[in-house]
Amino acid sequence: MAAARPTSSQTPAVPDAPATPASTPASAPTLPVLGGRRSSYRERVADALRAALIAGELLPGEVYSAPTLAARFGVSATPVREAMLDLAKEGLVDAVPNKGFRVTEVSDQQLDEYTHVRALIEIPTVVALSTTADPVSLEALRPAAREIVAAAVAGDLIAYVEADTRFHLGLLALAGNAHLVEVVRELRGRARLYGLTALSASGRLLASAEEHLELLDALLSRDERVVHAVMTRHLGHVRGLWASARE
Repeated sequence: MAAARPTSSQTPAVPDAPATPASTPASAPTLPVLGGRRSSYRERVADALRAALIAGELLPGEVYSAPTLAARFGVSATPVREAMLDLAKEGLVDAVPNKGFRVTEVSDQQLDEYTHVRALIEIPTVVALSTTADPVSLEALRPAAREIVAAAVAGDLIAYVEADTRFHLGLLALAGNAHLVEVVRELRGRARLYGLTALSASGRLLASAEEHLELLDALLSRDERVVHAVMTRHLGHVRGLWASARE
């Protein structure tokens, strides 16, 4: 997955990936495919880095060099450098000449605004799916929901973010509006879950993870009231529990 961790051996191998440098450990992680959208190796490296940024594994204000990140992620420096340039265009990092890339900081106001927009988009969209979504398509999201729970149990924050991204974007895709999915993808990428580590250490991450299964069950039961309640509570965690290390 996106960063070296004990659970990475469970991730399927990346097809057509460049040869791993000789200095890379044999246990180096493979890279994720988020939502089935990205296919190039450079974009998959960018997804791995983005997941690390969202989870707070790469700290705001810190400068990271491409070789350092390449060693951490088990890939060569070139795709990391190219991927970081892509993330710089998105405003997630700033290029620092002759040093690397500085992770940009996100203010409390920005986090509030991102969460507000997500709520305006996602809650009514998912509630509508309780009457329109095909049960087979909903059930197809259950493996991702279970991955989220497994990552929470393992305390694997990068895997949590990756699986959470696949689940939510896959769910929104059932509404048939590709532009809506891209807007939410961008909002999620700009957020920072600074409190995710504390949430995991306190044991509260598991409760949030299990909400994905609860949401699926409510959707399959066609219970709009429960779907609305679960989505409202779940998105509330983004700001109320995850967004700030101070909380």
